[in-house]
Amino acid sequence: MRILIANSQRNVVGGAEKYLQVLCRGLLDRGHELAIAYEFAVNQSRENIDPKTTSLATWNLAELGLPVLLQNVSKWGPDVVYMHGLESFELEDALLSSYPTVLFAHAYYGTCGTGSKCHSFPTVRPCTRVFGPTCVLLHYPRRCGGLNPITTYRLFRRQLQRKHALHRCAAVLTASESMFQEYIRCGVDPGRVHLVPLPSGEPMPVRYAYKDRNPSGRILFVSRFTDIKGGDHLIRAVAIATTRIDSVTLTMAGDGPERKRWESLARELNVPARFTGWVTEAEKRVLINETDLLAVPSLWPEPFGLVGIEAGSAGVPSVGYAVGGIPDWLKPGESGELAPAEPPTPAGLADAIVRALGDPRHYAHLCRGAWQVASRFTLEAHLTKLEPILNQSAELRAAPFSPALAAKTYAER
Repeated sequence: MRILIANSQRNVVGGAEKYLQVLCRGLLDRGHELAIAYEFAVNQSRENIDPKTTSLATWNLAELGLPVLLQNVSKWGPDVVYMHGLESFELEDALLSSYPTVLFAHAYYGTCGTGSKCHSFPTVRPCTRVFGPTCVLLHYPRRCGGLNPITTYRLFRRQLQRKHALHRCAAVLTASESMFQEYIRCGVDPGRVHLVPLPSGEPMPVRYAYKDRNPSGRILFVSRFTDIKGGDHLIRAVAIATTRIDSVTLTMAGDGPERKRWESLARELNVPARFTGWVTEAEKRVLINETDLLAVPSLWPEPFGLVGIEAGSAGVPSVGYAVGGIPDWLKPGESGELAPAEPPTPAGLADAIVRALGDPRHYAHLCRGAWQVASRFTLEAHLTKLEPILNQSAELRAAPFSPALAAKTYAER
């Protein structure tokens, strides 16, 4: 099968690209032909989603422009498009109009006016509303996407386009039960929504061997530093936990707009925290192997949280709030400890940290459970669910596409 992967980035910049990097290898190993259409320029210092050992056809919208990119795609002739969220409405529309398209909803694509599915004021809290025009009325009281009216309009308009696009997709895939239910609530035909959990991509040891030692209190946070990721909650929680268990230390790996504020908060609360800056995939694996506990304190309804599976693959349990897709893999008392999310509080997160690290025997149990849970999220299991959906969607192939007509249409807009 000829599969066109459509994504904003060719570089590995987040969880979606990490997944695509693993997926490309798996699909190629199973004999599929792949090509990649992407929007933004490549940073040569970062990894790409396509394997270095295989030369795939790749087309960059920023470099080629829409008409040339569409001509190249047409000549290549995909059987199906596997789309992962595009910024360009024109490219998205052209692909949906021309080829059977399967969307993997890595975030709240078309189900939220800002895509974050949470309020920002008076505190960051998950939003449970069904996306629609009334969301605009709550935008300013809840500051979902800031205070700039132009940004409000732009975000809402793009998400409305995406909501309409959902009904043109041959299938919509989600990684977690909460996301699956979100798309059903938003009116997508239940027969076209599929739960296909993400694969770890990390090698699982042949024999499980958890860390046969007392936990030394090392906690790791790996994420982009934004307010919805809950880094400030984690720092406050660690400050509380240090009064109840010994030798707790915190490593904050990543970067973003909240970094200076979080560094200042750690100093203010005397939290022993190390800020590493952005880390590569290899550096992240080293950090995971050196830690006792992964913290995923997201305040927004995290669509899945792949880093938790990556940590579990190394026998490292997690703590986090019970939001979004996190409970799909963070099983309290089994693969880690959950903190209440209504509302999420640093005190509740501190309790989860103490439960995870306070008793060496329970900690050993969590390490074993984290590995066992992660072992269910394999690439083979993922492909077993994905391939039939792609095959069935390819059978819906649309009428032949005319790149010249599409180029003329978009030029007239």
